[in-house]
Amino acid sequence: MTLPVLELVDLGKVYRGRKGGVQAVKDVSISVGAGEVYGFLGPNGAGKSTTIRMLLGLISPSAGEIHLFGEPLRNNPAVLRRVGSLVDGGAFYPFLSGRKNLEVLARTHGAGADRIDALLEQVGLSDSAKRRVKGYSTGMRQRLGVAAALLGDPDLVILDEPVNGLDAAGIQEMRLLIRSLAADHGKTVFLSSHLLHEVQQVCDRIAIISRGEVIREATIRDLLAADEGLRLQAAPLELARSVIEERWAVEPDGDTILVRATQDEAPEVVRRLVGAGIDIFGLTPERRNLEEVFLSITQEEAADA
Repeated sequence: MTLPVLELVDLGKVYRGRKGGVQAVKDVSISVGAGEVYGFLGPNGAGKSTTIRMLLGLISPSAGEIHLFGEPLRNNPAVLRRVGSLVDGGAFYPFLSGRKNLEVLARTHGAGADRIDALLEQVGLSDSAKRRVKGYSTGMRQRLGVAAALLGDPDLVILDEPVNGLDAAGIQEMRLLIRSLAADHGKTVFLSSHLLHEVQQVCDRIAIISRGEVIREATIRDLLAADEGLRLQAAPLELARSVIEERWAVEPDGDTILVRATQDEAPEVVRRLVGAGIDIFGLTPERRNLEEVFLSITQEEAADA
C-alpha cells in the first residue's frame, strides 16, 4: 500500500491569550496521495493559513499529527527537505535581480543552481531574470516565488494563492504549470486559492474548511455531480412533473422543471415523457460550478452554527 504524501490526523491549533484560547483549527484529518493536485479551500479566517504554517513546521500544533511521506513531522524537520512552498508571495531581496535571488536561495538551502535557468523559463521570467525584484509586478513576484519553491526539486509543492496578482494570461500559464507539475513531473501539489474557477480546473480533490473544521472532502467530479440536473421545458408541465416524480426528485422553476437526474439518465427521462404523450421543447444538462457549490456549503454550515 502506497503511503500518503501528506496526512493530517486530528490536527488542532489553539492560540492562547489573556482572555482564553481561540480554536483556529480543530480535528482536521485529510490524506493527499502521490501525484494529486489537492485544493484546500475556505472563507477568510477559516484556518487555511494556520494549517499550512503547521504543516511547514512554522508553528507547532496544539493537537494531532502531521505526516509527510509516511514520517511524522514532529521532531523530524529533515523531512521538510522534500517540500517546496510559496506562502505570502515569498520573501526576496528587492535590490537583487530575480536570478540573483534564486542563486542566494540555492546556496542557502543547498539546492542546485544549475536548475535556475530552466525554472525561470518554466515560470515565464527568463526575459526579466536580470531585472531587480523591486521593479517586479505582484504577478512577477508570484512567478518568482513558484520558481523558488521548485529550486530543491521537491516531491510536495505547497502553493498558497499562487495566481494572486496575475492577469488572465498569467493565470492560464500558472494553471498549466500546476497541472504539469503533477502530470509530467510526478509531484504532489497542495493548493490554497480563492479563485474557485481555477481550482475547479486544476485540482483532483478538495477539502473545504470552515471555522477551523473540514466540512467537506471530495473529488471535483463527485462534488459537482451531487448538484447536477436536467432543465426540462415541456407541456403540459404539471403532467410532466407527475411523470418525472415517479422516478426522480424535481424542483419547479417558473415554466421549467429541474430534474435531479444525471446526463446519462436523459434518454430514460425522454422515453418516459414521450410515452406519456408529453411534448418536450428542451432538456439541457445543468450543473453548478465550484464557486456556487462552495458558497452553498459554507453558507449552510454558517447557518447551522
